[in-house]
Formats: sequence, structure tokens, C-alpha cells
Amino acid sequence: MRQPRRGLRALVLATVLSAMTACAGLEPRLPEPTDFAVHGIDVARYQGEIDWHKAARGGVQFAWIKASEGGDYMDPKFLDNWYAAKAAGVPRGAYHFWYFCRPVEEQLAWFIANVPYDPDALPPVMDMEWNNESKTCRRRPPADEMLRDMRIMSDGLERHYGKRPVIYTSVDFHEDVLEGTFNGHHFWVRSVAGHPSTRYGDRRWTFWQYTAEGRIPGIEGDVDRNAFVGTQTDWREFLKGRY
Repeated sequence: MRQPRRGLRALVLATVLSAMTACAGLEPRLPEPTDFAVHGIDVARYQGEIDWHKAARGGVQFAWIKASEGGDYMDPKFLDNWYAAKAAGVPRGAYHFWYFCRPVEEQLAWFIANVPYDPDALPPVMDMEWNNESKTCRRRPPADEMLRDMRIMSDGLERHYGKRPVIYTSVDFHEDVLEGTFNGHHFWVRSVAGHPSTRYGDRRWTFWQYTAEGRIPGIEGDVDRNAFVGTQTDWREFLKGRY
């Protein structure tokens, strides 16, 4: 797999916008979500029944769908969303929510047993965030343990699905564990308060989760919205595994 460009387009866009605003006598600004051409969503059972055809017509160009959590839970809407999104022509990938009280080998085996192999799918996602609201697991493993387990999971997913997984993360988990690591992976970062550079420093990222309160045709209520860092051409290259 080629090394990801990891935000090169975002840096170019930021430079262009800064130059434009400077010429206009304004303070330089960072890119906003509306500056990006490719937008998608991430969903789980909480979104209920989704009309994927309406979502596609409403501008959804990709979707991350919750599949599994830990080593014994599957999202009850996963397979419905998995097949319906594809039928509507929406590129989609499955994500695994990490459970810190379950061995990585069991989590890997559970995901592989339940998420179909589909060469047309987006890469699988490792959802890495501290879960402070868990009623059954308040454990926070040390960074060296987490990095070891993540490498096991990443290698296993790549062997089975043929695509290096994307890493989703939040600000606190990134600071505690991931800063400066996994630089060969595409990152999907949560940053609802502003541009990711204000929260993640020089981390190169490919997907930006910019709001949890998005509205999309075909979905009742709020849904997470995400932007892809590049252009439409870059997106087509990403879908081919070349970005």
C-alpha cells in the first residue's frame, strides 16, 4: 500500500486560503468544512432506518458504519446498513469500537467473523477513543500496551481485507497514546470545535469528523458529518487505494 499523502491537499488549501485572505487585508484563516469537496457520514443503530438513496442524493459520498464492539457485540443495524448503502452506490466501510477489557485477539477474530469481505469496501476502521461512559470497563491501558495491541489488530485486518485500516481517534486518546505513531496510516480525527490542526498539532489526517449534529436527507435526527481532506480527484484515487 502506498504511503498516504495524509493531508497534503489540506495544507495546500490552507496555504491558498491564507494567501487570498492576506491579499484582501484579512487575517489568514484555516479551512472550514465547507471548503472541502467530499463529505460523508458515520452511522450506528441510533440513526434508525436510513433511506440510503435519499442520503446519496442529498450529498453523502461515503459512510462509515458501526459493525462491532469488543469481542461479542455487533451493531444490530450493521448488515442492513452495509448492504443498503452499497445498493445506493455509497462507498462504505465498517468500524470497530475498541473495548479495553477484551484481548485484542478476540476483538480481531470477532470483527473478521462478522464483517463480510468486500473488495469494493472502504478500509476497515479501528475506533480508538477512551470510553468514559462505559458501565463495564473503566480500564485505561498504558500507551505501550495499546500500541502493541493496535499493531496486532491493524496487521490482522490488513492481511484479511487487503487494506490498511484507517484509525479514528479523539483528542485525548491521541494525546495519551497515538501522538507521533502510526504515520503510515490514514487518520480520521474528531474535532468539532475547529480545524484539526488546533487540536492535533502536526498530525496528518485524511478524514475530519466536524460535527455530531449534521442533518441529512433520509436520516431522522442528528448524524455525524465528515469531510475528506482532498479533491474529488483525490477521492477517486483513494477509492482505488492510490491516495
